[in-house]
Amino acid sequence: MPFEQQRYRASGLNLVTAAIVLWNTVYLERATQGLVEAGKPVDGELLQFLSPLGWEHINLTGDYVWRQSRRLEDGKFRPLRMPGKP
Repeated sequence: MPFEQQRYRASGLNLVTAAIVLWNTVYLERATQGLVEAGKPVDGELLQFLSPLGWEHINLTGDYVWRQSRRLEDGKFRPLRMPGKP
């Protein structure tokens, strides 16, 4: 593979990684806020050790199913899954 194509592929992977980190950071913040609002104890000292680099929940196979019934409005988020709630 020519160097230029390798560079494009690497740049694409960097972009995907950055998007995953951003998405995870947004949801980690929302999850933390949700726990605080639910009255759950959140140790602020431990938050510095959270990492948004996990991506087990991200599908990178290229197989995507978009359900129109679950579509969210712009600027809206899906509900957080709270422990102990269905």
